[in-house]
Amino acid sequence: MSRRLWEHKSDVADGFTKAYGVHRLVYAEFHETMPEAILREKRIKKWRRAWKIELIERGNPRWRDLYEDMAR
Repeated sequence: MSRRLWEHKSDVADGFTKAYGVHRLVYAEFHETMPEAILREKRIKKWRRAWKIELIERGNPRWRDLYEDMAR
């Protein structure tokens, strides 16, 4: 997980984060299996923007970058 976070933060990984300059991790979830995590990600991607913002703000109201906490 920490390697993947670093790749996104450092623009090593091609994709959304590199293309749009998104470098702040403001929300994360943990799941028992990769298929569970992928299913949850797909569900969240279908949500309205307002619902996603509400989800973030429930756990991280100041939108603090969680990278340092997660990279450990």
